[in-house]
Amino acid sequence: MSPKTAKKRSKAKSAPGRAQKAMSREARAAYAEIQQGVRHLEKSIGEIQRGLRKAEHKLEADARTRIRELRKDARTHLGALKAKQREAAGALKRVSGAAGDSWTDIKRTVDSVLVDARATATTAIKRFRSALGG
Repeated sequence: MSPKTAKKRSKAKSAPGRAQKAMSREARAAYAEIQQGVRHLEKSIGEIQRGLRKAEHKLEADARTRIRELRKDARTHLGALKAKQREAAGALKRVSGAAGDSWTDIKRTVDSVLVDARATATTAIKRFRSALGG
Protein backbone atom coordinates (compact mmCIF):
# COMPACT_ATOMS: atom_id res chain seq x y z
CA MET A 1 0.00 0.00 0.00
CA SER A 2 1.20 3.43 -0.82
CA PRO A 3 1.34 6.02 1.95
CA LYS A 4 -1.23 8.20 0.16
CA THR A 5 -3.85 5.49 -0.10
CA ALA A 6 -6.43 6.03 2.56
CA LYS A 7 -7.10 3.21 4.87
CA LYS A 8 -10.62 1.98 4.94
CA ARG A 9 -12.12 2.92 8.22
CA SER A 10 -15.19 1.35 9.62
CA LYS A 11 -17.98 3.81 10.32
CA ALA A 12 -18.57 4.71 13.91
CA LYS A 13 -21.49 2.66 15.13
CA SER A 14 -24.32 4.14 17.12
CA ALA A 15 -25.09 2.79 20.55
CA PRO A 16 -28.05 0.67 19.39
CA GLY A 17 -25.95 -0.69 16.54
CA ARG A 18 -23.13 -1.69 18.91
CA ALA A 19 -25.65 -3.15 21.36
CA GLN A 20 -27.36 -5.16 18.62
CA LYS A 21 -24.01 -6.58 17.46
CA ALA A 22 -23.29 -7.78 20.98
CA MET A 23 -26.75 -9.40 21.31
CA SER A 24 -27.45 -13.02 20.65
CA ARG A 25 -29.63 -14.05 17.72
CA GLU A 26 -32.63 -14.61 20.02
CA ALA A 27 -32.14 -11.23 21.68
CA ARG A 28 -31.96 -9.50 18.29
CA ALA A 29 -35.18 -11.28 17.21
CA ALA A 30 -36.92 -10.21 20.42
CA TYR A 31 -35.60 -6.66 19.99
CA ALA A 32 -36.92 -6.54 16.39
CA GLU A 33 -40.28 -7.87 17.55
CA ILE A 34 -40.52 -5.22 20.26
CA GLN A 35 -39.48 -2.55 17.78
CA GLN A 36 -42.23 -3.69 15.40
CA GLY A 37 -44.74 -3.57 18.26
CA VAL A 38 -43.68 0.02 19.00
CA ARG A 39 -44.21 0.96 15.35
CA HIS A 40 -47.67 -0.64 15.36
CA LEU A 41 -48.49 1.24 18.55
CA GLU A 42 -47.35 4.46 16.91
CA LYS A 43 -49.66 3.78 13.94
CA SER A 44 -52.55 3.03 16.29
CA ILE A 45 -51.99 6.29 18.12
CA GLY A 46 -52.05 8.14 14.79
CA GLU A 47 -55.31 6.42 13.80
CA ILE A 48 -56.88 7.30 17.14
CA GLN A 49 -55.82 10.93 16.80
CA ARG A 50 -57.27 11.11 13.29
CA GLY A 51 -60.49 9.50 14.51
CA LEU A 52 -60.74 11.99 17.37
CA ARG A 53 -60.24 14.93 15.03
CA LYS A 54 -62.89 13.55 12.67
CA ALA A 55 -65.34 13.03 15.56
CA GLU A 56 -64.62 16.53 16.87
CA HIS A 57 -65.31 18.08 13.47
CA LYS A 58 -68.55 16.10 13.16
CA LEU A 59 -69.68 17.17 16.63
CA GLU A 60 -68.90 20.81 15.82
CA ALA A 61 -70.86 20.60 12.56
CA ASP A 62 -73.80 18.95 14.34
CA ALA A 63 -73.68 21.63 17.05
CA ARG A 64 -73.71 24.41 14.46
CA THR A 65 -76.74 22.80 12.78
CA ARG A 66 -78.52 22.45 16.13
CA ILE A 67 -77.77 26.09 17.00
CA ARG A 68 -79.26 27.23 13.68
CA GLU A 69 -82.39 25.17 14.38
CA LEU A 70 -82.68 26.59 17.91
CA ARG A 71 -82.28 30.16 16.65
CA LYS A 72 -84.98 29.60 14.03
CA ASP A 73 -87.25 28.06 16.65
CA ALA A 74 -86.56 30.95 19.04
CA ARG A 75 -87.45 33.50 16.34
CA THR A 76 -90.73 31.64 15.74
CA HIS A 77 -91.58 31.60 19.44
CA LEU A 78 -90.60 35.23 19.92
CA GLY A 79 -92.77 36.22 16.98
CA ALA A 80 -95.71 34.37 18.53
CA LEU A 81 -95.10 36.01 21.90
CA LYS A 82 -94.88 39.48 20.35
CA ALA A 83 -98.15 38.80 18.54
CA LYS A 84 -99.75 37.84 21.87
CA GLN A 85 -98.35 41.00 23.42
CA ARG A 86 -99.84 43.11 20.64
CA GLU A 87 -103.11 41.23 20.98
CA ALA A 88 -103.23 41.89 24.74
CA ALA A 89 -102.40 45.59 24.26
CA GLY A 90 -105.03 45.90 21.51
CA ALA A 91 -107.63 44.13 23.65
CA LEU A 92 -106.86 46.47 26.51
CA LYS A 93 -107.34 49.50 24.27
CA ARG A 94 -110.58 48.18 22.73
CA VAL A 95 -112.15 47.06 25.95
CA SER A 96 -111.05 50.00 28.07
CA GLY A 97 -112.80 52.49 25.81
CA ALA A 98 -116.02 50.49 25.63
CA ALA A 99 -116.13 49.11 29.18
CA GLY A 100 -116.27 52.29 31.15
CA ASP A 101 -116.15 51.14 34.75
CA SER A 102 -116.27 47.41 34.04
CA TRP A 103 -112.59 46.76 34.76
CA THR A 104 -113.25 43.19 35.88
CA ASP A 105 -114.27 42.32 32.31
CA ILE A 106 -111.16 44.02 30.98
CA LYS A 107 -108.96 42.21 33.44
CA ARG A 108 -110.56 38.84 32.64
CA THR A 109 -110.06 39.33 28.89
CA VAL A 110 -106.45 40.42 29.19
CA ASP A 111 -105.67 37.71 31.76
CA SER A 112 -106.83 35.01 29.35
CA VAL A 113 -104.49 36.36 26.65
CA LEU A 114 -101.60 36.63 29.15
CA VAL A 115 -102.13 33.05 30.40
CA ASP A 116 -101.85 31.81 26.83
CA ALA A 117 -98.71 33.91 26.28
CA ARG A 118 -97.12 32.61 29.49
CA ALA A 119 -97.84 29.02 28.44
CA THR A 120 -96.16 29.65 25.08
CA ALA A 121 -93.15 31.27 26.79
CA THR A 122 -92.85 28.44 29.32
CA THR A 123 -92.92 25.83 26.56
CA ALA A 124 -90.22 27.69 24.62
CA ILE A 125 -88.02 28.06 27.72
CA LYS A 126 -88.34 24.36 28.56
CA ARG A 127 -87.33 23.38 25.02
CA PHE A 128 -84.27 25.62 25.09
CA ARG A 129 -83.22 24.41 28.53
CA SER A 130 -83.56 20.78 27.46
CA ALA A 131 -81.52 21.54 24.32
CA LEU A 132 -78.78 22.96 26.55
CA GLY A 133 -78.87 19.88 28.75
CA GLY A 134 -80.26 21.66 31.81
